[in-house]
This record gives sequence, C-alpha cells and structure tokens, in this order.
Amino acid sequence: MTGAEQPSRRSVLAAAVATAVAGAATAPATAAAATPATPAAATPTRHAPARPVDNHAWTTYTDWRGGAFHGTRAVAGPRPAVEIATPAGTTDYTDPHTGTTATWEYGTWTSPVHRLTVPATEVIASWNAHTPAGTWLQTELRGTYSDGTDTPWYVMGRWAAGEQDIRRTSVDDQTDGRSTIWTDTFSVDDPASGLRLTSYRLRLTLYRRPGTRLTPSVRRAGAMGSDVPDRFTVPASTPAHPARELAVPRYSQEIHAGQYPEYDNGGEAWCSPTSSQMIVEYWGGRLTPGQLSWVDPSYADPQVCHAARYTYDHQYAGCGNWPFNVAYAATFEGLQGVVTRLGSLTDLETLIAAGIPAITSQSFLKSELTGAGYGTSGHLMTVIGFTAGGDVIANDPASPSDEAVRRVYLRREFENIWLRTKRYNASGKVVSGTGGVCYLYFPERPTPQQCRALAAVGVR
Repeated sequence: MTGAEQPSRRSVLAAAVATAVAGAATAPATAAAATPATPAAATPTRHAPARPVDNHAWTTYTDWRGGAFHGTRAVAGPRPAVEIATPAGTTDYTDPHTGTTATWEYGTWTSPVHRLTVPATEVIASWNAHTPAGTWLQTELRGTYSDGTDTPWYVMGRWAAGEQDIRRTSVDDQTDGRSTIWTDTFSVDDPASGLRLTSYRLRLTLYRRPGTRLTPSVRRAGAMGSDVPDRFTVPASTPAHPARELAVPRYSQEIHAGQYPEYDNGGEAWCSPTSSQMIVEYWGGRLTPGQLSWVDPSYADPQVCHAARYTYDHQYAGCGNWPFNVAYAATFEGLQGVVTRLGSLTDLETLIAAGIPAITSQSFLKSELTGAGYGTSGHLMTVIGFTAGGDVIANDPASPSDEAVRRVYLRREFENIWLRTKRYNASGKVVSGTGGVCYLYFPERPTPQQCRALAAVGVR
C-alpha cells in the first residue's frame, strides 16, 4: 500500500498491539513536533546486535519423521515433504467466500514442540507447498505461554495455489483474551505484562477430493517468533560489505492502477505481489502464456496482475498477506521462501553479497524517506543492493513507470523506517512499525555462500 498517509487493514489491526506497547503514552499534537530527530551523535555499529528472533523450519526427511502423522507420511528423496497417505477421514468445509460446501479427505501432520530461543510476543508462520487442483491445506499454530498455559489451535492460513477448490483465506476473530491472530500474525495482546510465548507446535491439515490419489506436498513449514525491543529509532550502522547491485527486474505497481479492482482495488495496493514477482523472475521463475491468458492483453506486465490474483487473501481483502506471498513464490520450480525479521542493514548487506535480494516492509511519513515522494502506512519494496557509500538501492514498486522503479535511499533513513517498532503518523498518533519484517526467496539448493549468508541472518 502506498500514497498518502492512511490506515491499511493490517495497520488498523496492529494499532491495538502498538497501543498496548505504548501504554499510557500521550501522542503530541502534531507530527512535526512528535517525530524525534535522529541523534546527531548516534554511534555507528558495524556488527548487528543480538537478534531477538527465532526462525525455525522443518524441511528434511528427518525433520518430517520427527512429527506426528495422522493419515500422512514423510517422503524422502531430493525434495523431502509430507503428504497424504491413507486419509484419516473425511470432513465438510463450507467456503465462507463462496458459500459452497464440499466434502474432503484429510490427513494431519503435527510438528514436535519447538522451544523458542527468544520468548516471543509475535509469531508468523510460513510454508512452501505444491497443491494440485483438487487439494488445499491449512496451517495452525498452538503455543505455550511463559506461565505454562496453552493457546488454542489458531488457524494461520487456508491456502491453495489455485482458486478452483477454495478461496485462500486468513481467519478473523481468533483470540483467547491473551493473544490474537491479526491476519497472518500471532500477537500477545499486552506485551507490557511480560507474557510471552515460549514454545509452539505447527499442525498441517492436508485436504483432497475424495476417492482420488491427489495430495498436497509440503516441503517447508516453520515460523518466526520475535520479541523486538520497543523503539522509535535504531542505532546507526556503517557499511560492512563492498558495493553490489543485483540485476532484479523492475516492475511498477502504479501502471496497474484501476486494473482488476476485485483484487484489493487494483495496482495501487499491489506493492507486495509486485515485489514478489520481481524476485521470482530474478531467480528465473516464469509464467507461461497459458497461465497469463486470463489477463487483458492490453495490460503491460501481465505477470504482476497474476501475482496479485494468486496472493490475494479473501478475508484480509488484500494482496499483502506475508505468508501467502511466500507460498506463491515457492510454487515456482526450485524456489523456497520464508517470512522473517532481520536485525540490521548489515544483515541485508550479507544477503546482497551472496546474491539474495530481500523484500522489506516499512511505513513512514513523506518527510522521513528522501526521494520517495510519498508517505505510507504500509509498503513493500525490494532491496537489490548498496552503493559504495552504503546507501540502499531499492526497486520501489510505488513508481510511475518500470523505468523509474530503481531508487537510492539514504542508509540512515531507510534503516530507521524499516527497523523501528513504533512511529508517529501524520496526526501525531503512535502507530506500529514492522520491526525489520522481510521475506526472502532463495533457491531450494543454495550455494555454499548463500547457505552461509542465510545462516548468518538466522534462516536455514
């Protein structure tokens, strides 16, 4: 989402979390008075601080074998996965977005308990899967609080690559009075209370049409738990790697304004799928003419329209569901992806040095990012490199043309709008920042250098 400072559904929902964190803080009367100046004497740091993030995933045959099977099995080979074996039973599902009720065979896989190295206030699950026509999956999370009690099983997403069987959807109105699911994010309602999530399990439910041998195949499932310090500003950093710029395709979301308004009012809100499509194509992912045949042939960059349609969350009513974008990218041969949080621009530099671009999520006033020309309550862009001086080179889809997408943003401004957890909006009210959220797409078989870079930022 871009344009004038205005609330997105995600930011409205997250405002409750920001309010709890802010406590009884009173917002100043004007944004100008409220926005704290960057300390002139901020001490540059070359090394990232300890990362308040735990990103864990199940990906190997041994990983899958460690879980509990109910109508599913682990599959070995070059692409280990979990899939339906002999179904555990059948169940009816009424799609809330079509009203259609259908019967499905199903099986479940439940992960072992993962104890978080960082007791978390937020958890975001993500998955990589193949869902042929006639199949879909549901991902759930159940956690244990720091007082020893458990959460309910929360639905983190119902997903299919296509649209012929169900409408992919998040699930609203999930809470136990202590934590809440905000679209794709588990969040402790009152972080100031000290309550944290100390461990969790994931449960995958795989569905297929009765009487067939079809099955979803899940290659990667995991979650990112975090407890990012409450902050309006972050310490300044200095460049840690030589300049490098990756050859990532450039796509503008703005040239799609008004196209397919049924998907979040058209291209003006398509920053997330546009960024996703850039990186998918950077890694060689391509859509066939048949896949794009539904797009009006007069539209430029039809693959962006396709990405918007197939990342669309019918409950959130938008294309910005983070795990759905990751799952979309992983439908392309040879790609995997995760939602995570990074701790510094040093982390981003490490990835860029290994040839891995990243999609970052940030919100800011127009005055806070020189050269952007807009303010936003939530926007995704693709970091593709760094200049010799350490400034950020980004493919910003909020640009009037594909040619204008490449931008250079000042290092200090970019790291602050991306890594902070709180900020003031145009009305001077305290709202939430993303605290370094990004998503990463990378090869299923990364090079040794890429493996080292991913491990350095907490992803395996």
